[in-house]
Order: sequence, then structure tokens, then C-alpha cells
Amino acid sequence: MLTAEDWAILRTSAILRDLPPADLAALVDERSVRSIERGQVLFQQGDPARAFFLVLGGQVKLSRVNPGGDEAVVHIYGAGESFAEAAMFLGGRYPVAAEAVVPSRVMHIESDALRRKVAERPEIAFAMMASMSRHLKVLVDQIEKMKLLSADQRVAEFLLGLCGEKTGAVTLSLPHEKSLIANRLGMKPATFSRAIARIRDLGVEVTGNQASIRDTALVLAFVNRSAED
Repeated sequence: MLTAEDWAILRTSAILRDLPPADLAALVDERSVRSIERGQVLFQQGDPARAFFLVLGGQVKLSRVNPGGDEAVVHIYGAGESFAEAAMFLGGRYPVAAEAVVPSRVMHIESDALRRKVAERPEIAFAMMASMSRHLKVLVDQIEKMKLLSADQRVAEFLLGLCGEKTGAVTLSLPHEKSLIANRLGMKPATFSRAIARIRDLGVEVTGNQASIRDTALVLAFVNRSAED
């Protein structure tokens, strides 16, 4: 059953927000909403791509596993965000696996139903192209950071991203367990722990799932510093 909050998320999602209410109601099947527990898999890497997904609550990670069994986290999606649009439209297979990071609620929209709606309202395709472009930008940004920033800078930049608009001294909660954050930043947990230890000199302290930054401006200057400095 979709709640009023669910409908609000659907109406503000990048892909569905331009749909008239009647069209949105026709596209959405309340039976397609699933509650999934932490660690539950939505689809595996290589499964046929027959739908795309929208997160109504919680967090879902997309990841790839190499032949040696090592996992690389591609991205973590939260409420209001969609994923797997490109794979669905290509009609191929999911290039990643999707797994709940925390207990979550997810809605899927089948490719056949969406194609029928796109044929009626082509502007939906443009909204989906914009969403896929945002996903591509996220991946490009991740590659840029891994190539241009040191491990210490990537950790510091991640913590700053959790601060939002706050400046000065900030206390915040980590959104995921440390091993998942490390993977998301493209490093091993041991490397992440060493980076946390090294940036203490910047006034950054991480204890358990809590982090504090004494001066966000100082940490920002460190992140923006050239790797050659």
C-alpha cells in the first residue's frame, strides 16, 4: 500500500515528476512495492533487466564483483532516487547487483509498462535521459576523485559532504558502516582507518559512527590542495 509520503516521493522524483496525476497513477502498480531487509538482494549482476527501481525509503547499494570475488560499490541510492533505467531500456542485463544497505522500501516499474507510457508521452524519455546523465556524472566524479585525490583527501571530502551547508565546528553521524564507506571511496578498510588517523591533525575525530570536525574551512582547504603540495 502506497502512503501519502510515498506519493509525495513519486511526484518529486526526477523521472516521474512531469507526469500528470492520472498518468502517474496508471503507471504505478502498488503491488510492485517491496519491503526488503538489510542485505536482501533486489537483483544480481547479470540478471535480465526488466524493470527500473525507485527507492521510497532506506538505502540501496549498487555494486560489481570481479572474477576474484572482490566487490566494488558503484553508488548508494536513497529515498526519491531511481536506478537501473539504462539497463532496462537497453533490454540487456543488469551490469551490477542491487542490495539493501538498511531496511528499505523499493518500487519497481516494469519496462513494458514504461515503454507504453513513453509512446504516449515522449517527454518521459527526456526525463529518464536526464536521470541517466546524472548517474553518469556521479561515476565521472568518482573516477576523478580516485585519480586526483589522495586517500586522506577522499575521506575528508566525504565527511565534508555529510555537513551540508554547515560551517565551523560540526558533529555528524556516519551514514553507513566504515567498511562500506571505504568501499564506496575505492579503498580497503585498513586504508580508510589509516586515513582517519592521519586527518586527526586537521581536527577531525571519528569514534564509532560519530564524526566531529573542528573547522570545516581547514578541512576544505586540505581537500582542495593539489596532490603535489
